[in-house]
Amino acid sequence: MSKSLISIQDFSKEEILHVLDVAKEFEKNRSQDFLSGKVIACLFFEPSTRTRLSFEAAINRLGARVIGFPDARNTSQSKGETLEDTIKIVSNYVDMIVMRHPMEGAAAVAASVSPVPIVNAGDGANQHPTQTLLDMYTILQTQGKLDGLDINMVGDLKYGRTVHSLTQAMSHFNPHFTFTAPEELRMPKKYLEKLSELGIDFKETESLEEGLNACDILYMTRVQQERFPSKEDYDKVKDVYELTASMLGGVRKNMKILHPLPRITEIATDVDDTPYAYYFQQAQNGMFVRMAVISYLLGYR
Repeated sequence: MSKSLISIQDFSKEEILHVLDVAKEFEKNRSQDFLSGKVIACLFFEPSTRTRLSFEAAINRLGARVIGFPDARNTSQSKGETLEDTIKIVSNYVDMIVMRHPMEGAAAVAASVSPVPIVNAGDGANQHPTQTLLDMYTILQTQGKLDGLDINMVGDLKYGRTVHSLTQAMSHFNPHFTFTAPEELRMPKKYLEKLSELGIDFKETESLEEGLNACDILYMTRVQQERFPSKEDYDKVKDVYELTASMLGGVRKNMKILHPLPRITEIATDVDDTPYAYYFQQAQNGMFVRMAVISYLLGYR
């Protein structure tokens, strides 16, 4: 079986740093053609804008071709075909499969039956490893280092796959975490227990103001309606945090605000014009990092 990227834990610390180095080279030279003749499938069983388009842009810039679909409605899954059968069929046609799916664990299922590499572009509330790598690239870009940073994660920490993956990956670099969330959306215990095992310092709070002036990275997330069991549960917490420009008067000079996007109400548009906003540049970095991931998994070291 080829190496896949299902969880950020599939990459060692050394592999993470290698991918970030390669991404930096791709940022300098965005047009390559060494994957000419390769075909890569982008199978998105769940809606996506940034992730799908940045993967497709990355594939095209590497000289490969893209096939696939942007949602599952027009596929044989709507006729009852299993995910395993879909993957077995598609893998006959391509050199790699990039897949987003609403079911937690779907990417691992795909990898178990695929002879070609699978890249997890998000599986339910579980993992989003390429988002994590682009987040780390952005952190390195803005802070000049990965080690010893204060990172405040805010919002939907229960269902937020991006914060789950990023917490695991940054654990290689001796961070201090602040987890800001209401009781209903706290970081799952399994991630907190792992941090404790590793001796990594963290605290939990429900107050956005409490940790705002003591962080290097403020990682905002939206409350994800699609993950909630009912609309009533979502309505209780949907507007729990809103960051505005007036709240940033005492923050560290080097502080940068990141967000996996899309945003809803958790970051006011007046924040966009502050020197701390970096989420649009963060989204752009996704293409460079995904170019690096694709190249690495297809054997280009």
